[in-house]
Parts: sequence; C-alpha cells; structure tokens
Amino acid sequence: MRAIKVLERILATIPIMFGVAIMVFIFMRLTPGDPVDIMMGAGGAVGAGEIEQLRAEFHLDEPIHIQLWYFLRDAARGDLGNSYIKKRPTMELIAERLPATIELALGALFFALIIAFPIGILSAVKQNSWLDRFSMAGAFLGISMPAFWLGIVLILIFSVKLRWLPVQGRISYDVNLQEITGLYVVDSILTRNWPALKDALRHLILPSIALGAAVAAIVARVLRSSMLETLRADYVTLARAKGAPEHRVVLRHALRNALIPTVTVIGLQVGVLLGGNMIVETVFGWPGLGRLVVDAIFNRDFPLVQASVMVYAFTFVIANLIVDILYTYLNPKITL
Repeated sequence: MRAIKVLERILATIPIMFGVAIMVFIFMRLTPGDPVDIMMGAGGAVGAGEIEQLRAEFHLDEPIHIQLWYFLRDAARGDLGNSYIKKRPTMELIAERLPATIELALGALFFALIIAFPIGILSAVKQNSWLDRFSMAGAFLGISMPAFWLGIVLILIFSVKLRWLPVQGRISYDVNLQEITGLYVVDSILTRNWPALKDALRHLILPSIALGAAVAAIVARVLRSSMLETLRADYVTLARAKGAPEHRVVLRHALRNALIPTVTVIGLQVGVLLGGNMIVETVFGWPGLGRLVVDAIFNRDFPLVQASVMVYAFTFVIANLIVDILYTYLNPKITL
C-alpha cells in the first residue's frame, strides 16, 4: 500500500513539472537580450543570413506559442534540448555538474546538522541559561549573514590570511583521482586515495560552512522550539515519574516527537541547498550546477536554463516526498 501511495505521489509530480516548464519557458522569453545576438557578438562580424539561419535552427523565428509547442513535445519525450552555447544536450551538461552540487549540498547539510542538533537540544534543556541565550544569539547571526558575504569573510581569514584552506575549486590540479560516482570524497574513499580525500575535504570545508550556516541556524531554532513543547508533554512527565534517566527522557521520548516539525524544515532546506547555491558556487569557484546556470542566464541559453530549473523543481518535489515518508516512520498515525 505504501509503495502504491509513493508511486501516486511521483506520478502527481508530472503536471507540476510541466507547469514549471511552461513558466520558465515564458519568463526566459520575456527576459531582455537575444541569445543569437549574444552568440554573434562573441564571434565577431557576421552577415544577416547567418543570423537568420541560427534563429531558424533554434526556432526563434517562430511565434512563441509554436516555440512552446516544440519545447513541450520534446520534453514529453525526455529531450530537453541542446545548449545554444555549448552545442551539447542539456541533460548531459547537467549530469556532469550535478555531482559537484550534490557533494556541496551534502557537506553543507552535514555541517548544519552536527551544529544544529546539539545546540537545539541543549538550548531547550537549559532554557533561559547563558548557553541558551548565547546559542540563540548565534542562530540569529547565522540567519542574518548572507552566504556570499560569509564566504568572502571565510576566504579572507582562512585562505588569504592564515593560508589553511584553498580558495576555490573541488580538488588540486596535481592530485590524481579516479572518478566513479563524481563525488570526490566518496570516490577517494572507494579508491582508498587518502591524499585525494584530504585535499577534497580541504576544498569542501569553506563552501560547506558558508552554505550551511543559515540552515544550521534555522534547524537549531526549530528544534529548540519543538523540544520545549515536547519536554512539557504528559508522556515526558510520566517517563520522569517512572525514574527514567534524564538523557533517555530527552533523547528517546522528547527528541523523537520533536523531530516531526524539524524534519519538515530539513527537507525544505535540502531543496534550498541543492537549488540555492548559485552564489556560493560562484564565490568559491565551485564547478557545480549553480555556476552552470548563472553562465547560462547571462548567455540567454534558454534550453540549459529551462532544463536546470526543471531539475531544481524535481529536487524540491522529491525532498518533500522523502519528508512525508519519514513522517510515517516517526509517527505511525500519519499516512501518505
């Protein structure tokens, strides 16, 4: 039954994806700038015949509703078109860059959770103490700092001043690594290439902190609020009355129920980490999907932007589906 429900939810994403596709198609066409003019401007003086030939090749000489029909027809067949600039299938380009974005998102999420969970739990248990006030002040600071500004500060301190960590990239040029999954940390472990693992982790630290700081602050605040509510619940009072150790009361009884709203926030933040890392990738020279999209937007590479946005939308939908499935395990009374 659960598998059928999951399948139904996945099928329900199809009209959502087509709605996203139509919206991004229309908005990209409304954006000032012509992709052919940009391409021809980069290539020097060209004749009017060549410009018209390119427009016909990309169907840009057709009315917008005809262009939309071509796009939806090809998308229904799994073809999201070729990049105007790179002359390659968009999904092929996205597949090359996606592992870097996933690795950065996982690094940021790992950093956020190892910071947020202890802070959220301890702040709730030690409510109104100096630890609680200091932690929540830090959370406010984490939420208020823009990721690009924090990234620049981290580079200035740890890369320029102290020279502890590299400025940009995923791995040093002189490090050889056999790629298997495209995730450098995972590939280093699989191939037992420990120098490559160390180098990949050093490159991952600063962008993960810059991207994960705001997520850590949000999750810590939500977890603290949920823990304060569950710690006052009757079943927690009953567990204490039975003589259960305090750490067991907090971790087994209170935390399990406090995780339900927290998991919702984490699920939404996973989508944000995967889809909202364009600026961080640009600041740190991280060769991920975010940088690819930024370049495509400036070049008015319509097919590449459309395909990337659809991938981002699909990521958000899947993240929400995973959150709903986790609900059923955290609280059996909840169904899909």
